[in-house]
Amino acid sequence: MISAGEFRNGVIFELDGNVFKVIEFQHVKPGKGAAFVRTKLRNVITGAVLEKTFNPTDKMPKAQIDVQDMQYLYNDGELYYFMNTESYEQLPIQKEILEESLPYLKDNTMVRVLSYKGSVYGVEAPNFVELEVTYTEPGFSGNTSTGSTKPATVETGATFNVPLFINIGDVIRIDTRVGEYMERVN
Repeated sequence: MISAGEFRNGVIFELDGNVFKVIEFQHVKPGKGAAFVRTKLRNVITGAVLEKTFNPTDKMPKAQIDVQDMQYLYNDGELYYFMNTESYEQLPIQKEILEESLPYLKDNTMVRVLSYKGSVYGVEAPNFVELEVTYTEPGFSGNTSTGSTKPATVETGATFNVPLFINIGDVIRIDTRVGEYMERVN
């Protein structure tokens, strides 16, 4: 069991026969009245997002989530194929389930496949991925003001803001938890 006062981002629990993941939470202690926890929750099966307020002492059962390390192989448009590296069994997953991880998926990437009662609901990319820049505007010499960025498209088709010195062909490290550029690798 987990109480609402213990909620953190990423906590998964059961409520009214559904499984929810905490996307955002805020502990509120008004001047008058009792404290409460304001949350934004995502139903892990349907993907629906809802906002709900809890008493900090409310208790819910934690959901039993199965986590399996798998390797991303390829996609055929709508289905993305992952392989269990121990049994070599392949698992096709719908594109809609992967929306959050798609910008970071390139061939042979190791990911964590999340399922609840045998139904896959998500894929977690590694915390950091290294991707090659396939297109970006050239930076101008002398344009070195701190904090200046430009958009860069990487090999997965995603676009990230990068510093002006990044060029086509550079390999950059991206933090997948926040979706931001970290550093140039080469």
